[in-house]
Amino acid sequence: MKIILRFTLIIFLTINLISQEKDLNGSWLGKLKLPNGIQLTVIFNIQYSDGKYSATLDSPDQGVKGIPCGEVKVLSDSISIDVPAIVGSYSGKINSEAKTISGLWTQAGSSFELNLEYSKEFVGPNRPQEPKPPFSYNSEDVKFFNEKDSITLAGTFTYPKEEKNFPAVVLITGSGAQNRDEEIFNHKPFLVISDFLTKNGYAVLRFDDRGVGESEGNHSLATTYDFAEDVRAAVEYLKTRKEVDKNKIGLIGHSEGAMIASIVASESDEIAFIILMAGPGLPGDSILYLQTELIYRAEGQSEEKIQEILNELRDVYSILKSDIDESEMKEKLKAKYQQRFEKMSDEEKQRFGDLNTYMEMEIRIATSPWFKSFLKFDPGPFLEKVKCPVLAINGEKDLQVPSKENLPAIEEALKRGGNKNFIVKELPNLNHLFQTSKFGTIGEYGVIEETIFPIALETMLNWLNEILK
Repeated sequence: MKIILRFTLIIFLTINLISQEKDLNGSWLGKLKLPNGIQLTVIFNIQYSDGKYSATLDSPDQGVKGIPCGEVKVLSDSISIDVPAIVGSYSGKINSEAKTISGLWTQAGSSFELNLEYSKEFVGPNRPQEPKPPFSYNSEDVKFFNEKDSITLAGTFTYPKEEKNFPAVVLITGSGAQNRDEEIFNHKPFLVISDFLTKNGYAVLRFDDRGVGESEGNHSLATTYDFAEDVRAAVEYLKTRKEVDKNKIGLIGHSEGAMIASIVASESDEIAFIILMAGPGLPGDSILYLQTELIYRAEGQSEEKIQEILNELRDVYSILKSDIDESEMKEKLKAKYQQRFEKMSDEEKQRFGDLNTYMEMEIRIATSPWFKSFLKFDPGPFLEKVKCPVLAINGEKDLQVPSKENLPAIEEALKRGGNKNFIVKELPNLNHLFQTSKFGTIGEYGVIEETIFPIALETMLNWLNEILK
């Protein structure tokens, strides 16, 4: 559930050329060493043109690229880099012979070691699980039509070469605008899952969310229920494929995708099975309270500050969940956001800009159709109506959809509905993306080379083979 997406690092540069004798053209790459043991890759891309330097910044572990930079300042053998966008700065000493810069990154009153090395080209983070063509199975780019909303969706359909009538799976992405690989922090989890299942005898359809990649539609105006219509269209498409066993079509949803899988399965007896990966069992607002508390605590925030943030969220969510008209809702939200802005430090205010800009941004996000719908969404009633086999797996260290609160809620809902064919399982040491994790924090996602822990893949495959034999 990617509701809270807080980048630990987004850097901005000001480098003002005083000595033009040093050739700084190129990429300067280093590891920002954070106190929780995480190291984030940072790249300053510097170019000399028309008598001055310009630069951009990348943070590839976090999927951030091409942040525009300002003036570049070089004094003798030192360099300073200011980042007003996030109230940060970098200063370092240049070793021209070794082509290195030794320095410190400073942000929010704390300083961290950041040493840079010259590199003509950055090859990107290592992703050893990512499959590369040629594949040992058939892979087709396909399109299918959502008749209810009159949009065409695009994806990739993979299936084994050996025979026909394969059991088939639709992969359903989590929250946010996602492509068919559910790409995040340079990881492609759905590509890995699709490759694994197809090699083991399953046909798999993964597709771009509406409004993303090659799919039509407007993602920003859609809700969870609209995305469920897209999945129904995907199932209908699979029924047209001669390679698919029409009686063995199921759904695998990650995070919000698990909610969508439950919606679709609750309303159709044609869904043969569902797998809920990091799926919520609690209502949307409860999920947001929990993940906010756990993420801030993992980042070292004080308990007093955490409770203050949670109280602010409760006030905002109560307004969003009320039945008042939109104009009154926005006025009440403005008052809340103004109070929050006034409590910020000067550094925090500088990060967000002026009050009006801050309020407009927050209100736009909070009053979006998806967010208001998510706050009120309760997966329980849908899970109660699911009669097909269900596998629900969550990572022990998931801070976004915590397993200890959500798995029991999923199990209770399935039992209330009389479903006896389900397994609910917590997987040790795994985060929200099912990576082997130390802390479970979002900042870890891009740093970890593993895309999905192999045991998570095997757990799904073994369960599928058992229920479909």
